[in-house]
Amino acid sequence: MAETRTKPLAAWMTAHQMSASELADAVNGAIGALTGRPGTTAERTVFRWLSGENRWPQARQRRALESVTGLPVTALGFVPRGKSTHAALPEDPDMRRRRLFGAAVGTAAAAISLTPPAAPRPSRVGTSDVIRLRNDVERLLALDAERGGHGLERSSLAGAGEALRLQTESATQRVRQRLYALAADFTATAAWSLIDSGRLDGAGHHLDRALALAGLAQNSEIALQVWNLRAMLARQRRDYPEAVASSQAAQATAITRRSPLHASLAHARTAVGLAHGGEARAALRCLSRAEDALAKADPAQPRSSWIAFYGPAELHSLTAIVRDTVGHAAEAEAASHRALAALPDSYRRNRAYTTARLALAQLHQGDVEQACATSGKIFEIMAGTPLPGRMRLLLGDFQRDLLAQAPAALAHEWTDRHRTEWSSS
Repeated sequence: MAETRTKPLAAWMTAHQMSASELADAVNGAIGALTGRPGTTAERTVFRWLSGENRWPQARQRRALESVTGLPVTALGFVPRGKSTHAALPEDPDMRRRRLFGAAVGTAAAAISLTPPAAPRPSRVGTSDVIRLRNDVERLLALDAERGGHGLERSSLAGAGEALRLQTESATQRVRQRLYALAADFTATAAWSLIDSGRLDGAGHHLDRALALAGLAQNSEIALQVWNLRAMLARQRRDYPEAVASSQAAQATAITRRSPLHASLAHARTAVGLAHGGEARAALRCLSRAEDALAKADPAQPRSSWIAFYGPAELHSLTAIVRDTVGHAAEAEAASHRALAALPDSYRRNRAYTTARLALAQLHQGDVEQACATSGKIFEIMAGTPLPGRMRLLLGDFQRDLLAQAPAALAHEWTDRHRTEWSSS
């Protein structure tokens, strides 16, 4: 399958853990929804697409592929007859996130509703149902990247409920495991919504449920996702031994043995917990392991949506936290600048959070006026969107340290200037 004209299609199938037979079934189901009669696409047809032997499927197959994947067929690597292969460029990831975000945002501030089925659901559950729910997860994650996780709990739990409801219908064992994995993913997203909004009480229950569902799915990647969130939850509760234990449990999952990307995240999260627990040397060793592992990761390798946020920018951001916590404020400032330079534009919430870390690092070096100016940019970045609770807590840390280090007049001026924006966010 190397050097084919439809490598983007192969990458999409890999990211969605879909075989050629399953894609053929999904395309046939989509054709049935579009025309009223199921399609006849065979597994060998998919192999011909992947090999480049068939560069332009039939019209109804093209429409079905777009319905199944949510992408234009040209973004999947197909080339219209008579056109150059340069016409089949993959869609820019940031553009796709913006399109997903735009499609998901409603005019009201109510909970986001999930995508309804395109047609009455058959009694047998198949790949098309899995894809539909996977697209809903991606829409929720796009919303989270843009504005933060607050407000997504209800929609996430509704998605988990739908995935579990489909378990009561006829399905293959593979589809059942993927539905359990989706239910775990949705439930973990609900937990993250509470963590990011600063409402910690219910997050632990969601994470317990998500871990059980990941076990039913036999999915070590989602187990790592849950342990990663549990480490974040424990750190916010200032339970640093549990934060370290949770991140070490993430390191022990099977996915870390075959994916340097996942191993890097687990090491970085351990470093953060150790730093807050006062173990500076151990934290810096873990940070070095995270850097080494990320250097081995292939950035072009397809990845699950939940870990799309992790890469050089996020590792720089976590490095800033570790360095500032162990007393290396200058190194923390440098890491924050590197993180901001590498962050995609679509990660607005992450940009605001990293800017807050930058302000803290500047303050801890005694550069009070610069720190105050930097912190003011947070409200500009998040303009029109409420500040997530986790960001409010970080600004509270900044205000506390400002009051302790800066002249009283300057500290009160900062508080007065941003009180309205802070309280109305």
